[in-house]
Amino acid sequence: MTATARSVFAADALDQLCINTIRALAVDAVERANSGHPGAPMALAPLAWLLFSRHLRHSPLHPRWMDRDRFVLSNGHASMLLYATLFLSGYDLSLDDLKQFRQWDSRTPGHPESHLTPGVETTTGPLGQGFANAVGMAIAEAHLAARFNRPGHEIVDHRVYGICGDGDLMEGLSHEAASLAGHLRLGKLIFFYDDNHISIDGPTELAFSEDVARRFEAYGWHVERVADGNDLAALHAAALKAERDERPSLVIVRTHIGFGAPNKQDTAAAHGAPLGRDEVAAAKRAWGWEAEEPFHVPAEALEHARRCVQRGEILHQQWLERFEAYRSAHPEAAAELEAQLKGELPRGWTDALPAFGPGDSMATRAASGKVLAAIVPRVPSLLGGSADLSESNLTYVKGTQVLRAGHFDGRYIHFGVREHAMGAVMNGMALHGGLRPYGGTFLVFSDYMRPAIRLAALMGLPVIYVFTHDSIGLGEDGPTHQPIEHLAALRAIPHLITVRPADAAETAMAWRLALERDHGPTALVLTRQKVPAFDRSVLAPASGLLRGGYVLVEATGGEARVALIGSGSEVALCVAARDILQAEGVPARVVSMPSPELFATQDRGYRDSVLPPGLYARVAVEAARPFGWHQWVGDRGTVVGLDRFGASAPYERIYQELGLTAERVAAAARELLG
Repeated sequence: MTATARSVFAADALDQLCINTIRALAVDAVERANSGHPGAPMALAPLAWLLFSRHLRHSPLHPRWMDRDRFVLSNGHASMLLYATLFLSGYDLSLDDLKQFRQWDSRTPGHPESHLTPGVETTTGPLGQGFANAVGMAIAEAHLAARFNRPGHEIVDHRVYGICGDGDLMEGLSHEAASLAGHLRLGKLIFFYDDNHISIDGPTELAFSEDVARRFEAYGWHVERVADGNDLAALHAAALKAERDERPSLVIVRTHIGFGAPNKQDTAAAHGAPLGRDEVAAAKRAWGWEAEEPFHVPAEALEHARRCVQRGEILHQQWLERFEAYRSAHPEAAAELEAQLKGELPRGWTDALPAFGPGDSMATRAASGKVLAAIVPRVPSLLGGSADLSESNLTYVKGTQVLRAGHFDGRYIHFGVREHAMGAVMNGMALHGGLRPYGGTFLVFSDYMRPAIRLAALMGLPVIYVFTHDSIGLGEDGPTHQPIEHLAALRAIPHLITVRPADAAETAMAWRLALERDHGPTALVLTRQKVPAFDRSVLAPASGLLRGGYVLVEATGGEARVALIGSGSEVALCVAARDILQAEGVPARVVSMPSPELFATQDRGYRDSVLPPGLYARVAVEAARPFGWHQWVGDRGTVVGLDRFGASAPYERIYQELGLTAERVAAAARELLG
């Protein structure tokens, strides 16, 4: 559809029929499930229909087409709005799927999940997350366009549309993400704000009174207002203005939650519970809906809506033809783009990994910086940054261009002090495809981005977190900055792998693990302080990290009587404690376990070879809360860890005062042996 044709808008009775079909399907599904949120779909159906039928460049038969426009429903509780619209416009979603809304093993869960439902771009529901995901998608589009488009070959050229609600804009995450989007001038990002004046507790004025328009204008956004969410012509005109602007856009749409329900419209009662049979019937009468049976889809509405399929096929085919022309003109760039979109790593990239030796004693954050410096030139899909801690996280590679407004080909992002936005934006970048995002901050601030980390794990996104300053070892900054409970908290997240390497060689392997892992997020947990480099010509190779845990040093002078298990900087304590025990005639084995959760996925035979069932005397050592380690030390073992916060002092003194010493580890082993 040309821009000229799109500027002329004429709604007809079929448009209204499609809108009411979306409304009816939404309320019917909520009633059948006896659970859900009917009010927002009733209000937003005109906007959803307009976007999918007039504005989005999408192909229902090719929901993962690279150059499609993305649509994000940030207020994910309105999921039936999206499901009904996807069904009507021809995505692989059936009427039976809608009838299974919120049921076991259905493709229509209570909140949208990207891995379950065709056409759902991201998992939303925790408010603000989808908003920030959309910012990440827009960054990804801008970056790939800047890198791969050539004159006459605009093969990356799409927008990100989204709908958000009052709750999204109350959450601090949306403030962080909106600020970043405005700073970067992401002109292909367009959000529609469902301004319905209602929250769960009642009117939004209970807790929300700022001027949203002025706030977004201050962020550098283009702002439009639509006085009536049922006015298709006004919505269309506002969308066109947004599409022409070079700034991100917010279209504020005044809507009425539960539109048409005589007793519940404009009340909190329409938000998160079924309307009830009588109220549904009354609402349908108000819309002019004549069918009495639930889940009725008028044939003429379905036929009209399914024009989206034909239109999408044309758009997709036109793009394929453009891409073939691009491939002919620029074969190397086309091959590189295709490889990145498939998530493929360049052949031989591991050859670039530094080979650290016994003389390379350094902080693991420093080793990580050296690894990045080596692999960033070899892995062009790597795009990352830091939450204003570049010099501390060592995530910036010298000479790398910074991604900024008008210069989106840069490969380093200054996220600013916006940890939560960084996490959610990285999720959006990964969801978009074509990029492997990484982001750095202190481990203690993983708390600020935990909701985004959890969703990355839920969606199986290959995001990489660079968490430095991993323990009391950061020293003088004190307990406010010293993570104690954070390792246990991160390890509790399913499908997230945390890796706390013991030395530089393990750090290189940790990056290899993170990049080769394409089905979930990975957290690299790194020291501020120097750690010894183990002599791998004598001890086990660092590749053992790839299995989560391995025997670093075997006992001598007989079969091991005790196993000393550590992660990160505490592995060196275990080695020193082993030397004490061996000198006393106690054979001791040292196990480096940088990732207990990865070790747990190994086969029983391997786990037993590292920690034999008959080796009951086990001491785990970590400068953190002991939660989780009892799985590996068993009832007869013990953990040397921390059950208190840290302190402000040089790190050597803190370790001494808090009992994290080789002597204490050796003493703990003696106690177990009696």
